[in-house]
Amino acid sequence: MAPTKFDRLSEAEPGERFRIEKLDIEGTMKRRLLDLGFVPGCEVTVLQKSPLGDPTAYKVSNTTIALRIEESSNIYGERIRDDNE
Repeated sequence: MAPTKFDRLSEAEPGERFRIEKLDIEGTMKRRLLDLGFVPGCEVTVLQKSPLGDPTAYKVSNTTIALRIEESSNIYGERIRDDNE
């Protein structure tokens, strides 16, 4: 079976939903992201990007969290598509 290519959370656009598959980061930053709710299987909604594009606000576990590109580019998963799209 061919490996699945995951998207980076940083590539998702405002309004899109994203399901986390893995975090490719180690140490205290990984622990921080896990504590904030960025865990595999969790659904994240991209809320909005700042005017300059960094950071971006995400809704995870009923909380709004802003992440910079260097953090969100290490979170991999898949975009959740509605059936009517």
